[in-house]
Amino acid sequence: MSDISIILASNSPRRKQILSWSGIAFTVRPADVDETVLPDESPTDYVQRLAISKAHKTSGSAGFKELLLAADTTVADGKEILGKPADNEEAHLMLEKLRGRVHFVHTAIVIYAPAVGRMEQELCTTRVRMRHYTDEEIENYVKSGDSLDKAGAYGIQNTEFHPVDQIKGCFASVMGLPLCHLERTLRRMGYGERTNIPYTCQDQLAYNCPIYQRVLKGEDIG
Repeated sequence: MSDISIILASNSPRRKQILSWSGIAFTVRPADVDETVLPDESPTDYVQRLAISKAHKTSGSAGFKELLLAADTTVADGKEILGKPADNEEAHLMLEKLRGRVHFVHTAIVIYAPAVGRMEQELCTTRVRMRHYTDEEIENYVKSGDSLDKAGAYGIQNTEFHPVDQIKGCFASVMGLPLCHLERTLRRMGYGERTNIPYTCQDQLAYNCPIYQRVLKGEDIG
């Protein structure tokens, strides 16, 4: 089965952009869920719980032949979860905290097929090292407003601020949607193969991905 129509349970412009690279037809129906972190909840448990919550929240709107795609992304500094900053002051503090250091970005995705009652999950983790940007650069970036709707208060794709020095893993996942993890899940569920996806993703991001072949083979990486 290769004729797919997806409902994207997210209003993230980055997820919409990345999903469009796949060539899969989709519509957007955002899911509004409580993103409060539970006591002693780990970053990976947190993103997986929210992705599942978004899937359940939107599942009633899915047609018989539609697939539901939900995702959640968070930045983890050790065990500390850095979500979207509440204001410019918090964004500034997050960027200072992350400067010149390594952290991890976790993205969980859920694909739900209501026609058969099947739900599949994926978790992608990318190691990110931030560069030693200056206080002035932080101030200018925060003033731009770009940090407020992003976990960890930064967008890896921002070419002016370019906050990231090095990543190990999936670039698209740091933006909010690990496309090869989505593709391998669709294959696992019997929805055909889209061989262009890893190459289109790398072309769009200008990133030579070192893990896509291993991801598509089903290896627990990234």
